[in-house]
Amino acid sequence: MARLRGPHLRTPLTLLESDRDALLRSQPEVLAAGEDARYLVTRAGAAAVTESEDGTVGLLLEREDPRAGTHQPLVFLGRRDGLRVLAVEIPEPSPELDDPGRDLRDLRHVADQLVPADADLALAAVAMGSWHRSMRHCTSCGQLLEAEQAGWVLRCREDGSEHFPRTDPAVIMGVRDDQDRLLLARNAHFRGRFHSVLAGFVEPGETLEGAVVREVAEEVGVAVTAVEYVGSQPWPFPRSLMLGYRAWADGSPALVLQEDEIAEARWFTRDELRAEVEAGTVELPGGSSLGRALIDDWLGTDADPSQGAGTLGDDDRPARLRP
Repeated sequence: MARLRGPHLRTPLTLLESDRDALLRSQPEVLAAGEDARYLVTRAGAAAVTESEDGTVGLLLEREDPRAGTHQPLVFLGRRDGLRVLAVEIPEPSPELDDPGRDLRDLRHVADQLVPADADLALAAVAMGSWHRSMRHCTSCGQLLEAEQAGWVLRCREDGSEHFPRTDPAVIMGVRDDQDRLLLARNAHFRGRFHSVLAGFVEPGETLEGAVVREVAEEVGVAVTAVEYVGSQPWPFPRSLMLGYRAWADGSPALVLQEDEIAEARWFTRDELRAEVEAGTVELPGGSSLGRALIDDWLGTDADPSQGAGTLGDDDRPARLRP
């Protein structure tokens, strides 16, 4: 498979493990039942998994069509070891569709436990399931949509218009001051101890770098003067693509928090963050998030915050933003 090159951060869900075989989507038989068909069940951000006695988690790929005569659309995810992998989103619990032996787990909590090939399939399945669950009617005339192209296109029965899966770009940034402290914040909607780096959606007509500058200024009143792209990863909850950045502010500016958005924020040294995580007063994002990768990047460790440390010298700072 292809490999990324350049000084990118190793983001947890930047995966290039699957061949989606997109050219096969126009062939109706790609969704047909058969000995080579395997089904991956999802529901509202969760995917069906198996767990071995030693705690290893993997995807559950079922041999039998789990739709039980219902009309849930299938999505062709690609091939693995000569098998066709088909995703099925089950919208709500029901006696007909729920297998009592099926273990559905929130992908946000288990993605970093899956091998890359499994995580790659699960991310696509959850994203497409979310789209099919929310996109049932034509946005122009309100008529029902029918799946085509192996689940990757929806067509209106009335006006023939095509509708495609939506991906929302969002920037996420580890902001540092001139003392190389990291800015962490608690969103007003986060649980009490949870802190992370800042993030926000890209607006129409805006560059990614412009979104970094705007979001930091809006949320904490800090002017970013330099940014550096480090990598991207899907975050299908429900349909985001996260684009990661390191960012720098001049000096150690005071923080002005956006009302109703940011509950608290502060600059952390590495020792301060380790101490607060160990004491349980600060909780960080899970290992599958790009936010955690940016925090670990600043800490200089791929493990937990109590292990290792690292610093960036002045020569590591990228060229400043030009007006």
